[in-house]
Amino acid sequence: MTEPSPTRILGRNDPCWCGSGRKYKKCHLGADRVARGPEPAPARRSAVRLKTAEEIEGIRRAGRLTRSILASLVERIVPGVTTGQIDTWVHHATVAAGARPASLDYKGFPRSVCTSINEVVCHGIPGDRALVEGDIVNVDVTSILDGFYGDASDMYLVGRVSEEAQRLVRVTRECLELGVAQVRPGGRLGDIGAAIEAHAHAHGYSVVRAFGGHGIGRKFHEEPFVAHYGRAGTGDPMVPGMVFTVEPMINQGTWKVDLLDDGWTAVTADRRLSAQWEHTVAVTDAGVDVLTA
Repeated sequence: MTEPSPTRILGRNDPCWCGSGRKYKKCHLGADRVARGPEPAPARRSAVRLKTAEEIEGIRRAGRLTRSILASLVERIVPGVTTGQIDTWVHHATVAAGARPASLDYKGFPRSVCTSINEVVCHGIPGDRALVEGDIVNVDVTSILDGFYGDASDMYLVGRVSEEAQRLVRVTRECLELGVAQVRPGGRLGDIGAAIEAHAHAHGYSVVRAFGGHGIGRKFHEEPFVAHYGRAGTGDPMVPGMVFTVEPMINQGTWKVDLLDDGWTAVTADRRLSAQWEHTVAVTDAGVDVLTA
């Protein structure tokens, strides 16, 4: 589950809530809309809690469970399957492993997993929607195991998918890999966003700005916020012990999003396709350790 940007981009259906969950006053809306633009997310002070080696191993165990659950869906996600069935599979697999699904009842979210189809950017709520030939769907799983969170998401192609949809999914995966490759001690968080944005733009795509990655550990969402766009050499310095998610959301068209009336489902403003991949990573003395590999 992604973190709302601290400088969140509002869509025409956005109920106007900020990253802390507090409502904006009406007078803030105009200023927020004026502030929208191509500039990188501004730096902000963050209170990053560095993780011990033991904590990182706990997060890794949760991450490996999440990875195994995502892998178990590969053969199951086919035309005719409903997103509600996917939710049931994930829930049962999580509980059977002695863990809990982090999304269930998180700030009122009603299901154990997010299923985001086609134009849905993130936080799609599972239900009766049956997958059809040609759909692309992101499944976002976060497991809580022994008090630690492991967060990852994968894209799935439903039956035969158009070449343009396949290309978006492939380039988005490359954006994830390029972003993760920037994780190293001495680097800056802006390096991650700059690498992702450059690759997406080179293929004619845009990067969602309303949501980003987040710190994770014994809590679902911690500092730092990780923007998936920006300038290299800016943002918080990366130091060993930092653990956070990298989860780029890449759109075929505009980077702007709308929030639907359910208060959760974010869709592309132009209703064109979106894709997302996600890993939880740790900064080490030598570089990066992918905890959801």
